[in-house]
Amino acid sequence: MGKLLLVGCGKMGGAMLDGWLARGLAASDAIVAEPVEALRPRKPGLRAVASTSEVRETPEIVVLAVKPQTMDAALADLKRFADEGAVFLSIAAGKTLRYFASHLGTTAKVVRAMPNTPAAVRQGITVATAAKGVAPVEKKRCQDLLEAVGQALWVEDEALMDPVTALSGSGPAYVFFLVEAMAAAGTKLGLAPDMAMQLARATVAGSGELLRQSAEPAAQLRVNVTSPGGTTAEALRVLMAADGLQPIFDKALAAASRRSKELAG
Repeated sequence: MGKLLLVGCGKMGGAMLDGWLARGLAASDAIVAEPVEALRPRKPGLRAVASTSEVRETPEIVVLAVKPQTMDAALADLKRFADEGAVFLSIAAGKTLRYFASHLGTTAKVVRAMPNTPAAVRQGITVATAAKGVAPVEKKRCQDLLEAVGQALWVEDEALMDPVTALSGSGPAYVFFLVEAMAAAGTKLGLAPDMAMQLARATVAGSGELLRQSAEPAAQLRVNVTSPGGTTAEALRVLMAADGLQPIFDKALAAASRRSKELAG
């Protein structure tokens, strides 16, 4: 993977670091810059510093895992690495390739990526897009880094990062809300709240694992569990109606995609 500088080691940055080390990245090949001492990793052979200003050598890849609102301050010291040819891999929501070009220079080699929170258990999915100056071998290095915490896909058109953010970036929250809604509905039917939540959590988690392991499409898995005229069919008659779940998701994802565009400026 080459010499690597990780800037920011919060939940997502920390999950990625653990994935890289598990996949064979030597601790001595990584430097972590994290201003919050409690988040600074303490691993044998790994160098962790409070600021990138303490880093003198030029890394081959700089992974930007800081919050979007602190990105301006982080980039101020990092342009020197862009000038020396380092590749930048950003996982910050809403920060566009044009934004990075304005801070790092128009020739900076930048990959913009949108991961999601299941990366914490190495079951995430990330979509990435690259600036024109990023070579195929450099894209492959970024792919390897992203696949350490799940699947990784690429798009040529950066505008697609807005619907990607709406679907997979924000998507885990929709699934968690589904659990809340199922449990609440069960409680209204007379189940104890704790039992309803346990049933909802286990059902969604187990169904997700079944979906992950199965080669069948989601539609077929749905059919497999639906007996004609049975209880599941009756529930799906409501959920799949013209005014059911699909138009709600259409509206929700359109709103999220629109907000993604707004945040990108």
